[in-house]
Amino acid sequence: MTTISMTFRKQAASLQPQLVAMRRELHRFPELSNEEYETTSRIRAWLTEAGIRLLDLNLPTGVLAEVKGARPGPTILLRADIDALPVNEETGLPFASEQPGKMHACGHDFHTVSMIGAAKLLQEHADELDGTVRILFQPAEELAIGARAAIEARVLEGVAAVFGMHNKPELPVGTVGIRMGPLMASVDRFEIEVLGKGGHAGIPDAAIDPIVICSAIVGALQTLVSRNVSPHHSAVVSVCKLQSGSTWNVIPDSGVLEGTVRTFQPEARRAIPERMKRIVESVADGYGAQARLTWTSMLPAVNNDERMAEIMQVTATAQGLHIVEAVPTMGGEDFALYQERVPGCFVWMGTGGTEQWHHPKFTLNEDALAIGASFFAEAAVQALKSVR
Repeated sequence: MTTISMTFRKQAASLQPQLVAMRRELHRFPELSNEEYETTSRIRAWLTEAGIRLLDLNLPTGVLAEVKGARPGPTILLRADIDALPVNEETGLPFASEQPGKMHACGHDFHTVSMIGAAKLLQEHADELDGTVRILFQPAEELAIGARAAIEARVLEGVAAVFGMHNKPELPVGTVGIRMGPLMASVDRFEIEVLGKGGHAGIPDAAIDPIVICSAIVGALQTLVSRNVSPHHSAVVSVCKLQSGSTWNVIPDSGVLEGTVRTFQPEARRAIPERMKRIVESVADGYGAQARLTWTSMLPAVNNDERMAEIMQVTATAQGLHIVEAVPTMGGEDFALYQERVPGCFVWMGTGGTEQWHHPKFTLNEDALAIGASFFAEAAVQALKSVR
């Protein structure tokens, strides 16, 4: 372990009580996407108190900070997300959410405070840095719109590389999951409107039942994965909403299906919409009905650059952390939008929790806070040395 790595670990350990207090304050007062006004105010105050320069983000919520080294060099970006979820907390913790129906059920409070800790450590060693580290506290990740807004606000201007993380409850504290290539899936949304013919429930032959057709479409869509996507690719098609009818004895005129498609490979993502359209329209036509598909492309896959992943492996080794191969997930992350523009790496940080993301009893081990702070301070140093 290098001298600066040991220093980061020791200094982060001394910051641990502060980090825990910050995290618990954010946890008590969660705010939903694009409503993170008090969260933004708290982050700004904590960074200002530490003497860290704040840049004009030009967004209603979110914070962009900067630690400038004593010598010229590249600019890299560390990113954390700050929004909470519309979940009613059931942990029973003494610092549980005080906002009914709102909770940090995905651990973004952990991400935020870890990056504040990293910023504090880097500020202490600014005279040893060759370049600039920006730290972005991004709003609205849960709506998959925050990264796009931040990019439009020019946070990537002059940036050579970007790094981020998500907590991973099933990994022990002190473990980091790193993977080259795809880590989180692309995210697309679809809506299918089926137009049938309403009628009396006792005279179905005079109607064209959209509920029967919607059910047939749900079954047929499963062939997208089993028969329309290469077995060498990964894809998930989930129908998550089926809405039709208003009473027990009337066949309705129409029905609506909504869902999502997740893939890792761009070629699979490009192929699915047209194949879905063909299946949907042909099934409806077979019943004498019509169907309209609306496809909304939302996010590409999180795809880790090989060189940036190597930097994260060097970082984890320097910090004495246990490295495992990160297991990909079909969950999505708008961090992918940064990676479309600059090389980057997204990692799993072990937090030893009891429940998965978005669960009302989601918890994490706060011992991971100092580890996350030290890890990303180290990652910044390693990146500034390696990225040109």
